[in-house]
Amino acid sequence: MKTAVKKNTYRQKQIKKVRSHESLFTRIEKFFRLDSSMEDGLPVRFVPYVLYFTIIGIFYIGNSHYADKTARKIVKLEFEVEDLRADYTTLKADYMFASKQSEVAGRVKKLGLIESSTPPYKIIVPAQ
Repeated sequence: MKTAVKKNTYRQKQIKKVRSHESLFTRIEKFFRLDSSMEDGLPVRFVPYVLYFTIIGIFYIGNSHYADKTARKIVKLEFEVEDLRADYTTLKADYMFASKQSEVAGRVKKLGLIESSTPPYKIIVPAQ
């Protein structure tokens, strides 16, 4: 009998990628292994640290909101100042134009008043 000579071949294994359906919190819990430290309840020794960081976090968030609100208020007031400055400049120019002698003379002409052609004179009252 003849024996068949077989050639050695390399067989590749099929690698199946299985997606883990673990949530983020499950992974964090496995990483930190909090189960062993929480068997007897919450460790009281960590409470001051947790409270400290919680208060610091709340203060940080509040300060950030306050800074944002103040920055928005500053921008709003800058726009308001620019608007008021433009109004002031316009009103001042209108007032200066309206108080010119020729403008005043033109306005009072409608009322029947005429501009005097004689210069004013000084009245001197003798002291008694």
